Amino acid sequence: MKVLIVDDEKPARDRLARMINELADFEVVGQAQNGREAIELAASCEADIVLMDIRMPGLDGLQAAQHLAEIEHPPAVIFTTAYADHALEAFETHAVDYLLKPVKSVRLQKALAAAQKPTRAQVEQNSEVLSSIEAREHICARVRGNLELVKIADIYYFQADHKYVTVRHRNGQILIEEPLIKLEKEFEGRFIRIHRNALVNRDFIAGMRAQDDGQHLRLKDLDETLEISRRHLSAIRKIIKNL
Repeated sequence: MKVLIVDDEKPARDRLARMINELADFEVVGQAQNGREAIELAASCEADIVLMDIRMPGLDGLQAAQHLAEIEHPPAVIFTTAYADHALEAFETHAVDYLLKPVKSVRLQKALAAAQKPTRAQVEQNSEVLSSIEAREHICARVRGNLELVKIADIYYFQADHKYVTVRHRNGQILIEEPLIKLEKEFEGRFIRIHRNALVNRDFIAGMRAQDDGQHLRLKDLDETLEISRRHLSAIRKIIKNL
């Protein structure tokens, strides 16, 4: 795997290069000292993985990662930083991992191993490999200017309304701009479709209730119910029968 190292401090780049060169399946194909150089080099050297600092002059690592996700063959990005206060932003860029300096060899090897799997940026450009990426364990959204991270295990349902999807979770709700069909594929087996506009976490299904407009799904810990379309009614009944 070809690795590009990005850091504005040469000693930091050299240290990472020495650690990578000791690994059999990875090679350093370039070094950059800022985000702009990283974008230029990532394409020209066909890097598979970019190890990138976050705080750099000019274009920082987070901005560079967003640009890298848009190139024809986006590399996997692993952030290396001395600060832990950008972890949520790192999640938003779909980074593979987030390593705190000084980077330890064991953690680096773990991150590099994870980077060999398809990333979300790569998957979004090639839907045929969607099933090969590991599903996220968190959903990230910007709320009143801040980033909020919600555990998938805490989400009751996803409900689509035009361009937005409501993510209803234990502590409230957030809005994201991800297609419901993509969420359905990513969380197949964990969430089930009950309507053309809704996916429900199987773990929170409590039963059904007949209402004037048809059958509605009851969810644990919630007073609200969700409409079940006729198309999906049979599958929901089977799930409830086995509760």
